[in-house]
Amino acid sequence: MPSATESPAGGEEGEVLRYEEIEDDSVSPTDLSELLKEGTKESHDRAENTQFVKDFLKGRIKKELFKLATVALYFTYSALEEEMDRNKDSPVFAPLYFPLELHRREALAKDLKYFYGEDWEEKVKCSEATQHYVDRIHHVGQHEPELLVAHAYTRYMGDLSGGQVLKKVAQRALKLPSTEEGIQFYTFDSISNAQQFKQLYRARMNALDLDKSTKERIVEEANRAFRFNMQVFDELDKIGRSLPEAAQDGGFPVHDGKGDLRKCPYYADKLGKAGSSCPYHAAAALAKQPLMQLILAACVAVAAGAAAWYLM
Repeated sequence: MPSATESPAGGEEGEVLRYEEIEDDSVSPTDLSELLKEGTKESHDRAENTQFVKDFLKGRIKKELFKLATVALYFTYSALEEEMDRNKDSPVFAPLYFPLELHRREALAKDLKYFYGEDWEEKVKCSEATQHYVDRIHHVGQHEPELLVAHAYTRYMGDLSGGQVLKKVAQRALKLPSTEEGIQFYTFDSISNAQQFKQLYRARMNALDLDKSTKERIVEEANRAFRFNMQVFDELDKIGRSLPEAAQDGGFPVHDGKGDLRKCPYYADKLGKAGSSCPYHAAAALAKQPLMQLILAACVAVAAGAAAWYLM
């Protein structure tokens, strides 16, 4: 497992952790990290295949919907980090307390200020699906702190994995600033190497003094966390279907290549010419070719695999 130059609590303020890569040859099938990995595979797959995530990966993310997703994340992480602070000295959670490296509430507040302005707190509210998630996190933190491991694992390990794919998609599709305003949530300035940090985090999980029954309950809770996330995705997807296509600010106009070509604003050539100057009709026509369909399918599959850990 990796070693790290860090304080027991996860690093002093202002310090950036640096990790030494050590080959991991001691993982056991009964380790909590392995039990979580194997026990949540199906939930991973279902989360990846929600319509919201599939559209996101394709760059079909409307700005208004992205803002609402950021709001949901803000309330979720506010609850999670409140309970983590409450249990920072508990032996069943303390080794996983990395406030400087992981906490996202302040980063999300910056993103909301960017999207909604100085008075953002007066403009946002917790949605129904997010509230159910928040309530469960508070219950766990106050009554079953050992299960808090499941929620921290599901969220933060996802943010450091597939979340980094989504960061790039959002920045490109919404034409967000290169200075990363609006996507501070995905930026972990105090982690120098995400892969090595995740190894450290898993090592800390595996070192927790937990019996078999407790480990099984943590895996069950992690699957519950995925279900809460999927409920939020479904809620966002329903909202997204009610938004006009024009609300897809910053991204490319979406066109499926169907309908009257003359209505395409990018169509400049006369009908009957060989080919069209409209890039969207041209792309749509190309996508209908069997070989191109296979290539596009492969690209989507790779992106989805990289996002196996989605944030929300």
